[in-house]
Amino acid sequence: MRVDLVIKNIGKLVTCKGLGRPKVGQEMNEVDIIEDAYIAIRDGKIIEIGIKNDYKKITNSYTKIEDAKGLLVTPGLIDSHTHLVHGGSRENEFSKKLSGVPYIEILNQGGGILSTVNSTKEASSEDLYDKAKKSLDRMLEFGVTSAEAKSGYGLELDTEIKQLNVAKKLDKDHPIDLVHTFLGAHAIPIKYKENHKEYIDIIVEQMMPKVKELGLAEFCDVFCEEGVFSIEEGEYILSKAKEMGYKLKIHADEIVSLGGAQLSAKLKCTSSDHLMAASEEGLKMMAKNNVVANILPATSFNLNKSYANARKMIDLGVALSLSSDYNPGSCPSENLQFVMQLGCLGLKMTPNEVINAVTINAAYAIDRQNEIGSIEIGKKADLVVFDAPNVEYLMYHFGVNHVDKVYKEGVLVVENKQVIYNNI
Repeated sequence: MRVDLVIKNIGKLVTCKGLGRPKVGQEMNEVDIIEDAYIAIRDGKIIEIGIKNDYKKITNSYTKIEDAKGLLVTPGLIDSHTHLVHGGSRENEFSKKLSGVPYIEILNQGGGILSTVNSTKEASSEDLYDKAKKSLDRMLEFGVTSAEAKSGYGLELDTEIKQLNVAKKLDKDHPIDLVHTFLGAHAIPIKYKENHKEYIDIIVEQMMPKVKELGLAEFCDVFCEEGVFSIEEGEYILSKAKEMGYKLKIHADEIVSLGGAQLSAKLKCTSSDHLMAASEEGLKMMAKNNVVANILPATSFNLNKSYANARKMIDLGVALSLSSDYNPGSCPSENLQFVMQLGCLGLKMTPNEVINAVTINAAYAIDRQNEIGSIEIGKKADLVVFDAPNVEYLMYHFGVNHVDKVYKEGVLVVENKQVIYNNI
């Protein structure tokens, strides 16, 4: 048996071993830890997991041996909700938010998403690429090896396609694997404020078919919120997307309890995201229909809003994942480790629940559970070596980057908290 790489002397190997479905309830506290472990890798995939020096029986002179020096190793982190590709930034709105101006009011004044739409439309593909690549490098340095990337800052066909093409190129060029989502229904352009139907027809009849024809996105998402898209409008858009072969996601019940959680269950969305205002009825329906609740606590932190009720979700048997919502308005941060720490400090989740929420359950939130999200034989060797003695320390010692090394499909891409893939 050929072995390309062995990572030995792992103090604690947190496998987040899967169950064939997302983890729910008490299962979210189970992470499967192997002490004094090693991982053997061939062709970018895990081929053996063992303990102590048992790796010696499968290695030869061609096998590279690397020492984890007794540190903590987890699966590569997964950021399952980002607005990666966008132009400009929105620090000019920061003072307004601090003074209490509601987000929807800023949007109605032509700010918020609409401000970023203008910046994205004006930016060249090269500028968007360079900006997003810088963000991906930061994510990688924090231990993210896979991420979702949405469009939604075009609100017309050409710019939406420009965003998605940039994300596709980054997926090829950058170590982080990207999953692509079409979010043309992110906001209502100003000229359609009094005629939602006309814009929705453009989304359904022009944008979605073209994006599907070009193979630029596998998911379709809708921002269902007061002043944006209603539940009825969201259901129409997502139902048409499902007919076209898209998998479904939804921005649901972020600010107002409209019934987005119920809609996500009705349509059997892969994930329902935000959910700060979700009703108990909606959450129960999500649990029954196996919809992953994708929670974004850094957005709550940044907007100074209440956190989603993660404890209730777990008690009701809803599968939970955590992600950053990286975007220029409500969460201008690529730091998924901070999101994890907020999972404990803001959502009152346990450290084990949090690590499952950014690995195996996050993989389910982007339909990549068969490839990533846990350290198991046959899966990609996406691994993070943390300079920490245990999972609890990652959450306890907050506000710093705990990464020592990151491996993407068995290739060292981050060392000493710095990306090195350009040197490979």
